Amino acid sequence: MVKTFKYRLYPTRKQCVALQFTLDRNRELYNAALQERREAYRMSRVSISYNMQSAQLPEIKEIRPEYKEIHSQILQDTLRRVDKAFKAFFRRLKNGEKPGYPRFQSYIRYDSFCYPQVGFSIENGNLALSKIGHVKIKLHRPIQGTVKTCTVKREGDRWYVCFSCEVVTEKLPLSYEDVGIDLGIAHFAACSDGTMIDNPRHYRRAEKKLKKLQESLSRKKRGSHRRKKSVKAVSRAHRKVRNQRKDFHHKESRKLVNKYQVIVFEDLQAANLSKAPKPKQDENGKYLPNGAAAKGGLNKSILDAGWNSFTEMVKSKAENAGRTVLFVNPSYTSQVCSGCGQVRKKDLSERWHSCECGCELDRDHNAAINILKLGLGQSLQAIA
Repeated sequence: MVKTFKYRLYPTRKQCVALQFTLDRNRELYNAALQERREAYRMSRVSISYNMQSAQLPEIKEIRPEYKEIHSQILQDTLRRVDKAFKAFFRRLKNGEKPGYPRFQSYIRYDSFCYPQVGFSIENGNLALSKIGHVKIKLHRPIQGTVKTCTVKREGDRWYVCFSCEVVTEKLPLSYEDVGIDLGIAHFAACSDGTMIDNPRHYRRAEKKLKKLQESLSRKKRGSHRRKKSVKAVSRAHRKVRNQRKDFHHKESRKLVNKYQVIVFEDLQAANLSKAPKPKQDENGKYLPNGAAAKGGLNKSILDAGWNSFTEMVKSKAENAGRTVLFVNPSYTSQVCSGCGQVRKKDLSERWHSCECGCELDRDHNAAINILKLGLGQSLQAIA
């Protein structure tokens, strides 16, 4: 399987300038390639391919000598990004999805460049990058497998390198425990064996600090040095929250994969769950209360939990460890009694499940048991 190993870089000032220079020139190339494709089709109904654009690189280097200072494969990879963006656009169009035409990349959005095959190596604890130099790297863990690509990425005022590697999977010993997991807000996760994982609410805890930083930023004059400092401060605060959430997800997903053989989740669509409510109007066109404020707070908590990121981490670790991850339909998992199967309708405010059959337990625990039953039933049907 393919795994990515990410490390922090500590470039000198001169190297920072070189890295940013490479990033800016590739962003210009990306936008120019996009513009060329768009205009060619608009004016002549001609579709331009990757091969046609990559063949123009020698000519571009003659017109723009600064591109000679960038490794040729980085430029080729940038043109491949444009090609992939258009292929994805046509695929979505063919499948009837929201197309999302490829967009021009700004300074903020275009934040990485890639060495797809050669031009990089690790020498004496430093990362040697062609046309840039030897950059100090923090190798906090060994690189495994065969390195295929090297991507240099900017995050705020920091630089990182990501190595994409082919590694051999390491199967864990067979476990005889299975688990159903109900993801939520009150508890981050409720397991079918009664275990509860508390919700750390990293963004909620950092909200006051973020609010002050945003207020400070709004008072700064546009284009000033103080505004740039405030932007970096806000970026650092958001990066800390993001890193805390990612660290929590990694640790909890590792615990689950180490302990259970089959892990069953609800197939939740967080994007749909966090949509803003539609406006309500009376006969005269006057807008009525629609609960947008309360729903906004719920949406914030849903996005703060990061359910999709967590389930993707579990899937990745499970694939490497030889575990099985299943997703089931979330309909009525909280309403059906796990003891007798009778539907006991409850509002979101009701956090305790009580049934005439004598089943008394936490609402999320009840849902987790139902999720596990659905997942095991689904796997049995697949075998049959």
